[in-house]
Order: sequence, then structure tokens, then C-alpha cells
Amino acid sequence: MKAELKQKVFINGKIFTSNPKQAYAECFVVEDGRITFIGDRSDLPEYDCEAEDLKGKRVIPGFVDTHMHPVILADCAAKISCLPPVVHSIEELQEEIRRAALEKKPGEWICGWGYDEEKFAEHRAPNRYDLDKASADYPIELLRSCSHIRSVNSKALELAGITKDTPDSPGGEIERDAEGVPTGILKENARHLVGAVLPDKSREVIVDGLVDLGKLLLSQGIVAVTDMGNLDAVDYFDYYQEAAEKGFRQDVGMYYIWDLIRKNPDFRWDAEKADKSRQIHRNGIKLIADGSIGGRTAWMDRPYLGSCDECGISVCSDEEIESAMEFCQKHQCQLAVHTMGKRAIDRIVDLAYQTGSWLCDMPSVRMEHITDPSQNAIEKAAAGKIAFATQMIFLYAEIESYRNNLGMDWIKETYPISHMLDCGVKVALSTDAPATSWAHPSDPFPNLKCAVSRTAYDGTDCGEKGSIDIETAIRLYTKEGAEIAGFSDIGQLAEGFRANFAVLSEDILHVPPERFPEIRVEQTYMDGECVYDRTKDQ
Repeated sequence: MKAELKQKVFINGKIFTSNPKQAYAECFVVEDGRITFIGDRSDLPEYDCEAEDLKGKRVIPGFVDTHMHPVILADCAAKISCLPPVVHSIEELQEEIRRAALEKKPGEWICGWGYDEEKFAEHRAPNRYDLDKASADYPIELLRSCSHIRSVNSKALELAGITKDTPDSPGGEIERDAEGVPTGILKENARHLVGAVLPDKSREVIVDGLVDLGKLLLSQGIVAVTDMGNLDAVDYFDYYQEAAEKGFRQDVGMYYIWDLIRKNPDFRWDAEKADKSRQIHRNGIKLIADGSIGGRTAWMDRPYLGSCDECGISVCSDEEIESAMEFCQKHQCQLAVHTMGKRAIDRIVDLAYQTGSWLCDMPSVRMEHITDPSQNAIEKAAAGKIAFATQMIFLYAEIESYRNNLGMDWIKETYPISHMLDCGVKVALSTDAPATSWAHPSDPFPNLKCAVSRTAYDGTDCGEKGSIDIETAIRLYTKEGAEIAGFSDIGQLAEGFRANFAVLSEDILHVPPERFPEIRVEQTYMDGECVYDRTKDQ
């Protein structure tokens, strides 16, 4: 005997579906968590349950953040935040470190996250000597907002065995003073030298942090994420599974940093764990090809502002790229590549275009960030079905670094989303949280604001040429993100899709972009069930 379907009906909504075949609706029916009807009230089928009144609110599909680092983001909650409104200078940072030291036991590390030298009054990164003044007795480690640079004190350098004679890591740089002495600033692959001696966190702490993070994401309307890799070789799959058992609700597609797992003889690709019908599943491999704009390590085709020859760093070798592609082809998984600068983007697009596709359910290759793509890269990506996952929040929140490192003329050429879409490239919006200097890095609304207005948080005009309309921006944050990451049944409010959606405090389709950050998620639903209600969960 067929089980009776559990039915729910939602009426009186201003529904934006992200479905290009049916962009708007007034109501929908959900049976066993999936939408069976969506459309106008006049076409609503008969139903025998009490309807839920959406009270004329704007409804959108739940956000899919297709590039973030949840484990790192959850971990940041227990660290010093090096960002405004708490910290505005190296001097204030030193005070925060001194306060943290009062609660530490001998030998414990003091850690911080999110610093951006351009937001400090001194307009420079904190070095070993700055940190030594705060505490010379405890090892100190600060992660820059981009996550590609660490600043450490002398005690941390000592524990990592880094001296004047330590060579630079391949694809990394130990910054040194005029006498060749390390300054404590470790760029790109050199940051792993300290990462290797950082103490491991307990499994319970990590799991509980993910559970708490899941609640925050629900309050932001985020129903699915990808974990784009961590700074260690730990496989966090089982941690996510345990978090899900404790109430973590988001779908998660996991990526593994190739430079770390290729050196791990115990790592095996488990096809069962790659089953996308699972809430937590493996998606693919992550390769890092260059650095960041803020750190002046993104591999550009011209020198950074104020330099004659500083064009960034190429982080990976040809052998690493080829071996990563071979692994992904063999195991039928996706390859994601961090590429910000034009030279890095061109290099990976050319190789991916020559290799061709090997997946049918999502793009075989997705490229991350795409700050400064060439026309050649855009055209080849469109022809080769290579997807771009980009983050307007960088331009919005890190405008000081962009202005100082690129200059305004160059800035206006970056993140040409509308042009990429016009050329047929598949594009998604995401945050890279917490790898940006914003107090609430996973919040979708500042990201949407910059995508639509091309205006930074301080009002800087970043050029209207690359702007998109709000409906397109929402689609890139829902439908397109889901498809790029291989989430097959979310991202749209359409028949057959899961009823994952957010109810907003204001109608984002008719609010000026400058007011987007004021919008709040009133309720978040997953599979037709209310999993967050602002009036009850605050």
C-alpha cells in the first residue's frame, strides 16, 4: 500500500523562483519535501491541509554558497578577530593579544584571523616584532583575510624551525628583511611551515563548531555549501557526518587540497562518499594556482601598482596540474582551481580546454575567484563548459587593498560578470568565507549589493560595466551555484525540486542596492520545514 504523502501549501507569496522558465509565482504545494505545484493562486489545485500564509513577503530559493570554508569559518569563532569594529590598528591588535594571553596556559597558541593591513591605521601587516611586543612567551599565529598569508611571532618561527637559512617553499615565500632575517610573514605555501606545528583541535570542538555555524548559515538563508579545502590534510568528512547527526542541516560538497592529499599515502577516494544523494558528499579536488590581490600574490600579466616587476606568484607546477586532472578523470570527480590573476587563469583554462570534459552531471572543471580574466579565457571557458565561481565580496570589503595594489582603472576591469555571462560562461556567486575582511563573511547581502551596484562598502565606484541586475545575481547565488557544485535538486523553486527557500524581511527585487545589507532572512525552510524563524531563534 502506497504511503500517504505529507502535504503543505504555501500561499500569498511574492516568489522569485530562479527558474528561467517560470520566474515568478504566488503559491506552491509541497509533498514529502518536494514541490509538486508552483504557480498562480488561480491555478492552485485543491488541497486538504491548512495553508501557510506567506503574507506577501518576498520568497527566494535558499542560497547555495558554492565556495566557502566552513571548518575554518567555524574555527574563527574561537580566535581573535583582527577586523573592525574591534581592531583598527596594530596597536589595538596587540592589546587583544595581551588580553588573550591572560587566559592561556604555558605553551598554548594565540591565534587570530582576518587581518587586512590596509584596514590598519599603520597600513602594513603585523610582523614578528609587533607580535613579540604583545607576547614573546606564547606562539602567535594570525591568518590574513585571504587565508594565503600567515603572520607569526618569533616563538612560532622557533617552533616551526624557520631561520635565516630556511629556504623558501616551492610556490611560497618567507618574507625577509634587508639582512635576510625572516619577518614572520609567510606567503602562500610557506604558510604551511607553521601550519604543520599548530596544535590539533579535538574532534568534539570541531563538530560542535560546525553545528553552531549551521545555525548561523540558516539565519542567512544558506541551505547548501561547498567546503573548498582546509589548511591541513585532515579528512573532515566524518566530522560533518557527526555534525549532521547533531543538527547541522546544510548540504555539503567537499573538496580536498591536492597539494596536501597527494602526499598522504592513506588517502583514498571513496565512491560511496561521493554519492551526491547524501547530505555530506565528496565533490572533487582543489588546486591552488596563485594567490590573492590583497597579498599581491595573485599571478597577474602586469606589475602591481607601484612596482616594475612584481606580478605575483605561480603556486603550482605543471606536474601538479596534470596529476590533479588525471586523478579527477580516473575517479570521475570535479577539479576546482583557485585562479585570481590573468596569467593563472589563462594557464588553467588552456589546459582544461585542451583536456575536455569528463563529467556529465556538472562542469568537469570549475575555476575560483576569476578576478582578472582575459577575453581568450572567457571565450574558451564558454566553449569548453568551464565554470567560474566568483566573489564580489572581495571588491566590496577589500577595496583599500585593491585600490593600493591595482589602482582604480584596473579595478574597473575586474570581475566582469555581465560580460562573462554575455559570452556564455556559467558563473556562480559565493563568499569564500572567511577568506575576506568582513565581520560577517558568509552574509550574502553585501555580496549581492556589490554585484548589482559595483560599489564598495565605503562608496567607491568600482565601475558599472560589470554590474548585473538583482534577479540575475540571485540566480547566480542559487540555481547556478547549485548546478556548478552538482546539487541537482536545489537552487530553484520548481516542480520536482526540494522546497528549500528563504522568506525575506523586504522585497529585494524592489529595494535600492545600497539597502541590501539591511535585509534580513525572516524564515528559512528546508524540505518544506521551517528550520529558522527570526522571531523565535534570536
